[in-house]
Amino acid sequence: MSKRRQFLKLAALTGLGSGSMVNAFPFSRRPAANALLPENKPAMLPDDDSLSVIGLYGPWAAGLIEKQLPLASYRRNEWNDLAKWKTTARQKVLECLSVPDIKTPVCKTLNTYEYDGLKIEELQWQLPYGRATDALLLKPANAKGKLPGILAFHDHAGNKYFGTRKITKTSNTQHPLMVAHQEHYYEGAAWANDIAKRGYAVLVPDAFSFASRRVMLQDVPERNRGGLNDNDPENPASIQAYNKWAGEHAHIMAKSLFCAGTTWPAVFWAEDRVALDVLCARNDVDAQRIGCAGLSGGGLRTVFSGGLDERIKCAICVGFMTTWKDFLLHKSFTHTWMAYVPLLPGELDFPEILGLRVPLPTLVLNDSQDQLYTLPEMKRADEILQQVYKKAGAIDKYRCSYYDGLHKFDRPMQKEAFDWFDKWLK
Repeated sequence: MSKRRQFLKLAALTGLGSGSMVNAFPFSRRPAANALLPENKPAMLPDDDSLSVIGLYGPWAAGLIEKQLPLASYRRNEWNDLAKWKTTARQKVLECLSVPDIKTPVCKTLNTYEYDGLKIEELQWQLPYGRATDALLLKPANAKGKLPGILAFHDHAGNKYFGTRKITKTSNTQHPLMVAHQEHYYEGAAWANDIAKRGYAVLVPDAFSFASRRVMLQDVPERNRGGLNDNDPENPASIQAYNKWAGEHAHIMAKSLFCAGTTWPAVFWAEDRVALDVLCARNDVDAQRIGCAGLSGGGLRTVFSGGLDERIKCAICVGFMTTWKDFLLHKSFTHTWMAYVPLLPGELDFPEILGLRVPLPTLVLNDSQDQLYTLPEMKRADEILQQVYKKAGAIDKYRCSYYDGLHKFDRPMQKEAFDWFDKWLK
């Protein structure tokens, strides 16, 4: 059986789609032919690209954010002091996010072993809420002294059952769904392992609502479980059922977080900041040489962590770069509630969140046929970041590259990413 056919078979078992944050469903935006049109006069139907996912409300809604540059945008003429702008704009982002205050807990080492030239530590820490966070730390087995560190963010992929396992490999035996996952999105690579082998200490934590941090069925009222349970969890059919349930539960989580006075990206960042604390506190890590990277949902987390925490000296966003306009008019349906921060578009466009890190090194990797975004808005996001870095006199610290293909982080993209880390962190 070909690798692609094997993946599609396994994907059918788990509900995996081709997009990393997609809950895709078939629908048509093209209007039906009008039977009342004058005879012999052809119907002039608009092309899909000119239509909006919210119909005739799209142009009006887009106009709300297009009348002027966002208020905290560095591209505005009144912002000439870089340090002052960064302080002000960062505060605006934090106000919109409404970040919960989470103190960094004690990190425990559960197990240590070697595999494929790497020393691997299974770590765990208990936040004040939810179940404990599991994480993996990978570094060369023969490493001496302090290493540069990488915070590696796993993807979304419509699969909340898995987390760290999506981008790591800790033995010759992998869950078959993770073999298929890595083949599809990463060209068969466990990229966290591969960057660790180049001389880095790589920390891979489970994200909020994934794997060890997922919402367990037994922890919600029975009426909300959809008839499911947590028995036989590693079974592909059980994983498929859980992922479908978790996807449908996302709007409940988002609304509940809004009611709590916070947002999903805020919780992501608060928990990723704890992971960054853990990484920087290690005796074998040089806290002055820290990077972060991730595909899709990991790219989203890179935008916020890289933009808001200057301990991240080098950031690589893969497969998550566009504009608020793109989400608004075209692509909100290809993403979950995890990407949105109410009121923030009035302060900064989406790429400008990552731009808060200027002049620190930043790499954006895009797939030209990425089904989660439109190419014109990916290019517009690139232009925005170029403008920010050019105005700050740091254009040499920014790069954006485009690769053919759908949503992925394949080996050529990984090579560029790893070389970028080597350039700025070694």
